[in-house]
Amino acid sequence: MNIQSEIEFFAELSQIDKARFMLRILCEIAEEAKLVGGDRKEAAPYRFATEIAQRLSRFSFELLSDDPNRPADDVVLRMLLASRVDKTAERMLQNAYRRVLTSFESFDTTVLLNAH
Repeated sequence: MNIQSEIEFFAELSQIDKARFMLRILCEIAEEAKLVGGDRKEAAPYRFATEIAQRLSRFSFELLSDDPNRPADDVVLRMLLASRVDKTAERMLQNAYRRVLTSFESFDTTVLLNAH
């Protein structure tokens, strides 16, 4: 997976689509953690998924609230897609990211409230 091309793809999305994309990844990471943890009830995949979920939900909130102090898009994508020592965690993230990427549709819409 080419991280730079993924950063460029993500940069082209609207803010609402960026938040939607991150929240979909968050859901898929939770699914991956359940698959990896399996019957063994190992805590490590769940702890990792919880940590990533916290970061992605915070980033999504910052996107939606237009927080100027949020991390740059490339920082977040590198956090998700960079190589890791823990190959199980790396696979979890890559699998989740691929599933979202293949099914994601951008809805480039503008909603005006109380427009007359």
